[in-house]
Amino acid sequence: MIVAFLVGAGLTAGILLLIQRGKANNIISTAKAEGEAIKKAKLVEVKEKYLQLKNEFEKQSNARNAKLQSVESKLLQKEKQLQSQESGILKKEQEVELLRQSYESQLEIAEKKDQELDRLHHQAIEKLEAVSGLSAEEAKQSMIDSLKAEAQTAAMAYTNEIMEEARMNANKEAKKIIIQSIQRVASETAIENAVTVFHIENDEMKGRIIGREGRNIRALEAATGVEIVVDDTPEAIVLSAFDPVRREIARLSLHQLVQDGRIHPARIEEIVAKVTKQIEEEIVEIGKRTTIDLGIHGLHPELIRLIGKMKYRSSYGQNLLQHARETANLCAVMASELGLNPKKARRAGLLHDIGKVADEDQELPHALLGMKIAQRCGEKPDICNAIGAHHDEVEMQTTIAPIIQACDAISGARPGARREIIEAYIKRLNDLESLAMSYPGVQKTYAIQAGRELRVIVGADKISDAETERLSGEIAKKIQDEMTYPGQVKITVIREVRSVAVAK
Repeated sequence: MIVAFLVGAGLTAGILLLIQRGKANNIISTAKAEGEAIKKAKLVEVKEKYLQLKNEFEKQSNARNAKLQSVESKLLQKEKQLQSQESGILKKEQEVELLRQSYESQLEIAEKKDQELDRLHHQAIEKLEAVSGLSAEEAKQSMIDSLKAEAQTAAMAYTNEIMEEARMNANKEAKKIIIQSIQRVASETAIENAVTVFHIENDEMKGRIIGREGRNIRALEAATGVEIVVDDTPEAIVLSAFDPVRREIARLSLHQLVQDGRIHPARIEEIVAKVTKQIEEEIVEIGKRTTIDLGIHGLHPELIRLIGKMKYRSSYGQNLLQHARETANLCAVMASELGLNPKKARRAGLLHDIGKVADEDQELPHALLGMKIAQRCGEKPDICNAIGAHHDEVEMQTTIAPIIQACDAISGARPGARREIIEAYIKRLNDLESLAMSYPGVQKTYAIQAGRELRVIVGADKISDAETERLSGEIAKKIQDEMTYPGQVKITVIREVRSVAVAK
């Protein structure tokens, strides 16, 4: 049994071993088949990759070859161009060489001619020296001396002619410059009065303005410093004061009080204080706007405020700010015509009357006071001198000063610029005419141009032409000695002969 069992076990083990070997062979064969399939797939993939890389390489090679061919063709074209340029340069070099040779030959010929001319020149000089008995240097010096004398004579004659012409034209040119200046800056001149009329809607408002026992009107007069006249004039109240700023403050205060309706002493003081502040701000604004309009920069704030105050001041009825602006523009135009600095002239012209509106009350002429203020505000010496010298209080030290003086006189003395009292104006005109009528031979007299010109008509049978000149001089002298007048008075004596015949 045991042997049989062992034999059976051995057979079983052999059979199992054979079975395992068969399975292993099958696995191995299967693995080999799979390996062959993978190998074939990889070979196919490698071949495809190789073909793809080959195609890309061929494309790149073709593109590179095309570029190389293009570059090669361009290089060939450049080479051809360079060859053609080289041939052209060679031709130019040959032409230049020919020209150089021709120039050298011409230069040699010119040198020979110059030598020949020098020889002939020396021969001519030697002959002239032999004939004249003078050397070349002596003859040259003699000719130079002769030419100098002739030139000096001609120059003196020419200088005399120029000076004479300048004397003849100086007065004409000066008048032309002044007339052009006036025409370019001519403007209307505002006339200020000593009173302001305040209009009200009805006379009932007068009682409210006066107040109980006159307390309102007294409070208003005390606060503004203006005399308020309430009379029988319908719908009008008169504000009287020599200070235009005070009159304007009173007018605006009354306007606000009438609109508000609350009129009592406390309200009056409040409104007057408020309006006073508004006027001060307006004065500064007017000064700034004036300087901007005239193109003047860098002024001290005090000077700007004084310029603004000029609007509320008048000089002989002429508004001071308008006068200052007109003078500034006249100065700039005249300075430009004379070749001077127009900006400095305009600045001095605007500031020349600031002494009239100065805050301090000093016993000085307004020109000196204005110069002192300008010096304190840092203005330059030439501007200060022009301000102080425009009425000859100080000596003129700059070329701008006489321009300021002339333009101030032009702006203030021209007809219509300043207002005179009507009675004095009419009396002055009558005196002018009466003075001229007192001379024998005078038939008619006419004062024209606002009293700046007097025309005298004389009889032709009583006064000769020569006597008319003497008469105009005598009348002018008598006017200077006996009358007071602004500016100048021109006397024109007219003598004419009229022959009348009647045909019947």
